[in-house]
Amino acid sequence: MKLRTLVLAVAAVAAGASVVSTSAFAQAKEQFIPVLSYRTGPYGPNGAPWANGYVDYLKLVNARGGINGVKLAFEECETGYDTARSVECYERLKGKGASFVQPLSTGATFAITEKAPADKIPVVTIGYGRSESADGSVFKWNFPIAGTYWVAADAILQAIGKKEGGLDKLKGKKIALVYHDSPYGKEPIPLMQERAKMHGFDLQLLPVTAPGVEQKATWLQIRQARPDYVALWGWGVMNSTAIKEAQATGYPREKMYGVWWAGAEPDVKDVADGAKGYNAVTMQHGAEPQSKLVKDVLAQLHDKGQGTGPKDEVGQVLYMRGAMSAMLGVEGIRAAQDRFGKGKVMSGEQVRWGLENLNLTQPKLDALGFAGVMRPISTSCTDHMGAAWARIHTWDGKAWKFTSDWLQADEQIIKPLVKATAAKYAAEKKLTPRTPEDCQS
Repeated sequence: MKLRTLVLAVAAVAAGASVVSTSAFAQAKEQFIPVLSYRTGPYGPNGAPWANGYVDYLKLVNARGGINGVKLAFEECETGYDTARSVECYERLKGKGASFVQPLSTGATFAITEKAPADKIPVVTIGYGRSESADGSVFKWNFPIAGTYWVAADAILQAIGKKEGGLDKLKGKKIALVYHDSPYGKEPIPLMQERAKMHGFDLQLLPVTAPGVEQKATWLQIRQARPDYVALWGWGVMNSTAIKEAQATGYPREKMYGVWWAGAEPDVKDVADGAKGYNAVTMQHGAEPQSKLVKDVLAQLHDKGQGTGPKDEVGQVLYMRGAMSAMLGVEGIRAAQDRFGKGKVMSGEQVRWGLENLNLTQPKLDALGFAGVMRPISTSCTDHMGAAWARIHTWDGKAWKFTSDWLQADEQIIKPLVKATAAKYAAEKKLTPRTPEDCQS
């Protein structure tokens, strides 16, 4: 075994992953799921709780008896949130019969999107990745289920509009977008520019060089421009740095709205009262310590010493994001089994069909432990996102509390943007959009 492979395998075991060999998978007794994660580097404090939730959910599925009796095998591979390392992990693990891959990075999603069609492995991006990949007629193998960055941006602007007394009241306002200078950070720009044209507000774009520990120049610009609101598209240390700089420059935290990757406990806990009033959009869920899912994880895993990561983190925002991400992938496998054979291991191609035909009704979600956490999700050939709902939660100095009703992204704005951007991608890549016949396959 090469040293790097050994290190990755040891890291996976340390994280509580089940390491399975290629030959073991070849016996087709277990469904293999690669886990691309980052527990190290500047994004590790945010990446680790997501990975813990993801792995715990896979373990919980096994504790519940698997998917119609089929147990899950998984191997964790440390990417450090680096695109090249993410692709390396993908290449190393795909040969083990990957059901799907969740890159947990927009940059990695862009890179793996080019490989997935040939490899016949679905790319599942829960709340990140390419926003236009919601169009399944062009992006057959991509699944940005439960929300894209255009949904997040639209929900934030709707929330700001409600605070002002209507979207028409945004005319003449200044909104600054402080964003991670990467494919991830640039994703919301087209939607926000479209809304700026519609409502007449001035959009100021302020890129921050990764990892985002140096933002003094950015906040000097904000102090000078005095925008009415700040949208924060950060990740990892960039988020807490932005909130601290806002505090130092006297910018009101209640006028700041983060994306769902800038609205978790690691982003605010070190600032505590200094972050009070800071808002973030949620990808449906927030912190959910009272959910049935959390109670099941604690009872069936952590109370038996089989949990992943610290027990007190179970139910926090990013932990729930990881569990939700794993659940959506697992339900894609279950939907595939419903068509291609219950109790059988599914190929990537069969799982792709399952992800495209998800019908997660509220009773189904409730039975899985997600009552009160999520709304129904239903995908199709043309809609690989399946839901466009979000809420706003606000940090009260000690915890996240929901402060808005459910918000639905405006499809009259998003759908044309998705169609136009996906069509441009298809033209560049010389792709023919799928036929109705292909949609049945």
